[in-house]
Formats: sequence, C-alpha cells, structure tokens
Amino acid sequence: MTMHATARYAVHYGRDLRFAGRDLPRPRVVHHETRHGRVRSFEHAAPDGDHTGPAYVHLHGGAWLMRHPRMDEWWCRYVAATAGVRVVNVDFRTGPYVAYPVAQHQAHDVAAAVAERAPVAVGGFSSGGGMAASVCLQARDLGSFVPRLQVLGVPALDLASDLPAGAGMISPSLRALVRRVYFPDPATRAEPYASPVLAPDLSGLPPAVVMTAERDTLRRDGDTYARRLREAGVEVSHDVTPGADHYFLTEDPVRARTTMAMAADRIRDALVDTALSEDRAQE
Repeated sequence: MTMHATARYAVHYGRDLRFAGRDLPRPRVVHHETRHGRVRSFEHAAPDGDHTGPAYVHLHGGAWLMRHPRMDEWWCRYVAATAGVRVVNVDFRTGPYVAYPVAQHQAHDVAAAVAERAPVAVGGFSSGGGMAASVCLQARDLGSFVPRLQVLGVPALDLASDLPAGAGMISPSLRALVRRVYFPDPATRAEPYASPVLAPDLSGLPPAVVMTAERDTLRRDGDTYARRLREAGVEVSHDVTPGADHYFLTEDPVRARTTMAMAADRIRDALVDTALSEDRAQE
C-alpha cells in the first residue's frame, strides 16, 4: 500500500530521457468503460493536435503495485512527438486494491475501445510490457481488434516461474511480493494472460519490438518470448542493451537515443505509414 500511495513522489525514472515532446500540451483525460468499471487514460494528441488518428496505447510499469501512469509520461511525449501519433496512457487499477486479471482486462478493454475508431499499437515497460503482450493475446482470442504492433520493454512475461539466480534490480523478494498481492492464486499465474510466454500458441499475434537488457533478471522472459514469436511466424525486432539492468534506458542514455528512436520508428511505420498505404490502395 505504501508503494502504491508514494509512487508519484518516489519514481523519477526517465528524467534524463526527455529527448522530445516537452513542448507538447498537457494530455487530456478520457474515460473508458471496462468489464471492471470506468478507467481513465491520459491522452496526448499527435503533434498536429489530432485526437482521432492512429494511437499508441501505453501501459506503465510498477510491478502491478504502483498506480502511476505518469511515471512514463516522458516516453509518451517522446512517442507522440517522434512517431507523430496520439498516445493513450492507461490508468488501470493495481494491487493491493485489485488482483489478477483486473488490470489485464482493463488494459484490453481500453485498447479495444480506442481501436474502434483508429489503428492501434500497444506497448509498455516491465509489468506494462507483460500487460501489452497479454492485451495482444486477449485481442486475438476474443477477436476484439487487431493491434498493428506490440512494443515490449524489459517485459515481465512469466509470473509462474522463479527468477533466475543472480543479483538484479528485480529481486526474488519483489517477485514474491507481486505474487502475494496481485497474483494471490498460484493456479492462475501460469495462465497466458498472466504469463504470456507460457501461452501454448503464439501464432496470429502482431509484429513485436522486444527490448531486453543484458543483466536484467527478466531478460529470460523477453528473450524467450522473442524466440517463440519468431517460431510462430511473427515478425520480431529484438534489441538487447549491453551491460544494463532493468532500467535499461536510464543506465545508458546515449544508447537509449538509438533504442528509443528504433521503437518510435516501428510505431510510426505500423500506424502512420501503413495507414497511408492503405488509404492509397483504397483510392
């Protein structure tokens, strides 16, 4: 509960990564109806002010214990400015006030609502990366919408397995806390929407950008998911930041420029360039 309540004061990740988008207006608040009640999002318009075009739906990190979407506002602003799309930063509910699968369902329902009016890509960091993968699996299984791209940064994709041996920012004690608070039922931890890397079938999923870090204890999750997606016939761009732990971008801001630009380029290609090509084909 302390982590939940103090996140806005304690989390300063990304301060040195505000490479673009500082001059964009404040995001507007939009509310969406979901299976688990109304959820708000912070919506950044595209640089031209458009609130109706292609959208990147972002899911923040925080181990399902921090409800603080603005921890990733630096990234949302960067994507809006660099990829030229609007960005929907979802304020889904987290533990200890809800447990799995509430956040996963809310994230899917918001993305599906946005996709009713425009093409959508989905992404996130850490637990948010795991949520983005879950949203894509849910969308495929439900036939609710077709994401154009999934962007998975240092994703947490396996809540059923113990972390690999070795020191790292994501520790066994944190994993134990996340399981106890947000995944209290051990029987659900291996479900595909909780642990996407354990899904028996990954075919039919959208192209993926998977970003992992060499020393991150979650690296195994992302590396395995990238390999399994390729084996299932899914297009994958897999980037590994050398020498970095879980905060892979802040540990090397110089390399981060290249990594972030690559992800933004893929988002723009999937949403803007593809949409333009489709419009020309229809003409």
